[in-house]
Amino acid sequence: MSDARQQQLFTPEPVPLPFELAAEADRLFAQVVFNRPLEDTYTYIVPDGLRERLRPGMRVKVPFGRGNSLETGYCVGLTREPPTSRRLKEVAELLDREPLLSEAMLDLTRWMGERYLCGWGQVLETVVPAGVKAQAGTRQIVCFVPSANLAERVAALKLPKKQQRVVDVLLAAGRPLTGPELAEAADCSPAPIQTLREKGLILGMEGRSELDVATTGPVDVEADLVLNAEQQKAFDRVLRCIESGRHETMLLHGVTGSGKTEVYIRAIREVVSYGRQAIVLVPEISLTPQTIRRFRRRFPSVAVLHSHLSDVERHRQWKRIEHGEVQVIVGARSAIFAPAPHLGLIVIDEEHETTFKQQTTPRYHAREVARERCRREGVPLILGSATPTLESLQRARDKHDLFLTLPKRVEARPLPPVSLVDTRNDPHVSKGHSIGRALRNAIDLAIRDAGQVILFLNLRGYSPVLWCLTCQAGVQCPDCDITLTWHRDRQKMLCHSCLYEAPPPTACPKCGHPGLRYIGSGTQRLEAEVRTKFPNARVLRMDSDSMRKPGSHDEALEAFRQGQVDILLGTQMIAKGLDFPQVTLVGVIDADTLLHQPDLRAAERTFQLIAQVAGRTGRGERQGRVLVQTMNPDQPVIQFASRHDYFGFAKMELESRQRHHQPPFAALARVVMRGINETQVQEAIKGVAATLRAAIAAEPEPAAGSSSGSSWRPVKILGPAPAPVLRLRKQFRYHMLLTAETPEQLATLWRRVKSDIVVPDDIEMTIDVDPVDMR
Repeated sequence: MSDARQQQLFTPEPVPLPFELAAEADRLFAQVVFNRPLEDTYTYIVPDGLRERLRPGMRVKVPFGRGNSLETGYCVGLTREPPTSRRLKEVAELLDREPLLSEAMLDLTRWMGERYLCGWGQVLETVVPAGVKAQAGTRQIVCFVPSANLAERVAALKLPKKQQRVVDVLLAAGRPLTGPELAEAADCSPAPIQTLREKGLILGMEGRSELDVATTGPVDVEADLVLNAEQQKAFDRVLRCIESGRHETMLLHGVTGSGKTEVYIRAIREVVSYGRQAIVLVPEISLTPQTIRRFRRRFPSVAVLHSHLSDVERHRQWKRIEHGEVQVIVGARSAIFAPAPHLGLIVIDEEHETTFKQQTTPRYHAREVARERCRREGVPLILGSATPTLESLQRARDKHDLFLTLPKRVEARPLPPVSLVDTRNDPHVSKGHSIGRALRNAIDLAIRDAGQVILFLNLRGYSPVLWCLTCQAGVQCPDCDITLTWHRDRQKMLCHSCLYEAPPPTACPKCGHPGLRYIGSGTQRLEAEVRTKFPNARVLRMDSDSMRKPGSHDEALEAFRQGQVDILLGTQMIAKGLDFPQVTLVGVIDADTLLHQPDLRAAERTFQLIAQVAGRTGRGERQGRVLVQTMNPDQPVIQFASRHDYFGFAKMELESRQRHHQPPFAALARVVMRGINETQVQEAIKGVAATLRAAIAAEPEPAAGSSSGSSWRPVKILGPAPAPVLRLRKQFRYHMLLTAETPEQLATLWRRVKSDIVVPDDIEMTIDVDPVDMR
C-alpha cells in the first residue's frame, strides 16, 4: 500500500472546532409564509442585525423563488432548530417596528387556512388592515371645509369638471370631509382637491375626523332598561357562563322587537366590569352608526371597524383597541379580528345574514371564526337572531350550543298581522304597476293617520329586464350571462355583476329588431311610482345607488327616525335591525324575488327576508301591519312567514335538508373553475373531478369490525356542471360540489390530492368551504 493511500485511510475527517459548533447552535431561523395559495412555511436565516428585533407577527422582505426577487412575507415563528436543508437564504429586511399580530391571532389564522383550504399568508394579508400595514395615522387627519362664500366665488369662475364636482360635494356635505372621503364622493384623485386648496377655495384643517366625533363626542347617557321576565331569564343564563370563565356558544332566538339588544348590553356591561372587552358584529355598515350610538349611551369607550373607514381612521381605531383603550368594538365582518388584548365576549347580531361570509380568499365565515376564537380564548359567544340559520338551530338542538329564547315582544306588544296579497289578478299589477290595489289603499290610510311606511323591494335600478319581443329574451351583458338593468337616473344599462354599462340599445343586439320593452320594477321605478301616486308624501329611497356619499346611510335613517320622511323604500339594507316606533305599515312589493333562485338556501332566505322586514313595524305604541304581495300565496315558505312561524318553517326545511343530505346535515365545499376558453375550463374541471374520484376509490375499505377507516372515504362528488351563471366577467365557469359528514373529511381529501392537481396557467380554480353564494 502506498504511503499516500495509507495517509488517506488513516487521516481522520476534519472535526468542527468548538467555536464553529457554538455559532451553528446559536443561529436563529425565521419561519415565513406568503400571500400565496401555499400551505408550506419557508425557513430563512435571521442575520445578526435583526436577531434582537424580529418577532413573530412581523412582516419581512426575503428572497423567494429561483430569481431571488424580494417578496414580502409574514414571520410566523422563530426557532433555533436547524432545518434539514443547508441551502438557506437570509432575511433581507424587517418592515415593522412591532408585531402586527399576537401569538394567539397567528394561531387562529393558521386554523383559518386549514379550515378554509387556503394559504396561511393569504389569511394574514386579509386579517391585517391596509392602514395598519402602511403605518397610517402617525399624523393628524386633514379635513377639508369650504372657504367663506365658496358658492358665490365659484359661480364667477369656470372650474374644470372635477374641481367643480369636489366643490359641489363639499358644499352638500355640510361638514368637514377627510381627503379620502372627499375624493371617493367626488370620484376623483387627490389632485383636484389639492389644486382647490392652493387656490384658497377650500381649506385644510387638522383635527378630529367624523369617526372621532361619532365614537368620542358627547352623547346622552341612558340608564339600563328594566328587563322583563324572559329577558332576565336569558341574561341570567349568559351571566352564569361569564362568571364561570369558560367558553360556551349561546343562540339567542328572539322575535323581532323582543329586546335582544338589551340582553347583549347587560352581558357586555358585566364583561366590562371585569376590565375586559367585547366585540359586537353587525351585518350591515348602514347599521353601524345606529349601533354605535346605542352602545355609546351605555359605555364611555366604543371603537368601530368596517370597510368604509379610511386607512388612517382604521389604523387609529386598531391601535386604540390594541392598547386596551376601548371597552366595546362594533363593526362588520372583519371586526372579528380586532386585536382586543382583554377579550371577554363576542356578540354576533343578526347571525343569519350572509354578509358574515367573505366571498374572496380567504372565504371565511365570521360566525365560525368567532366560535373558534372564543373557544381558544375561553370566552362566551352570543349569536342573536329572530330567524337563526338552520345550521345554528341544529347545533342547539344537538346540544352543541345553548338555546335561549325570547318568544314575545317587549311590553307584550303583538307581532304585526301579515296579509298575503295575491297579485296574479290584481288590476294595478297587471298594468305594470309595482303597488297593487290593496297596498295602495293601505299606504293611503297609514299616511292619513300620520304613520310611517316602509316598502321593501330587493331589486335596485329602474327595470331589471329589457325584453326583446322578437327573441323573447332579455338583453344580456356582453361579458356575463346576466340581463342588464336600466338605471334611469344615469341613463345607462348596467350589469350588477361586472359593472359594465352602456346606453340602452334601440334594437335587439341579437336579432336586430327594434321591439324592446322594459319589464319589471326596481327601487328607482318604485320610487317614481310612489312619488306619482302619493305626491304629498315625503319619500326617501335607500339602496346602494342612492347611498354612495359618506355618512348617507346614517343621515337617511336619522331623517326617517325624526319623522322627516313618510315613506322609506329600498333593498335589504332597510330590512335589518332598524327600530322605528312610528312605522305602522310595511309593504313587501315582490316576495318571490329570491324564492326561485338556484340555491339550496333560497327558501330559508325568502323566509328570513319577509320575517325581518315585517318586524320593522309595530315596535312602538302604535299597532302595525304588513302586506306581502306575491304571485305564490300558497307557497309553504310564504305561508309560514305570514304566520311568524319560524319553528314550523325550520321543521319543514330541516326535514328536507336531511333527506337530501344537505347542510346542516353535511359539510359542503364548492370547487369553481373559470377561464376565457370554455372547452379548456370543462376539461380542467373534469380532470380535477377524476383525480378526486380516483383518490376516493383507491382508499381500501376498513377491516371488518374496525371502527377506523379512511377519513375522506365518505366524501361524495356532485358534478362537474356549468355554474348557474355560466359566464361572468368574460369568463366561463364550471363547478362541482363536495359533500361529507364533516369539514375535516373534505379538508383531508383535498390535501391528499392537491399536489396531484394541475391547473393550466390561464384557468383559475377556487374552493369555497361552506358556500353561501351558489351562482
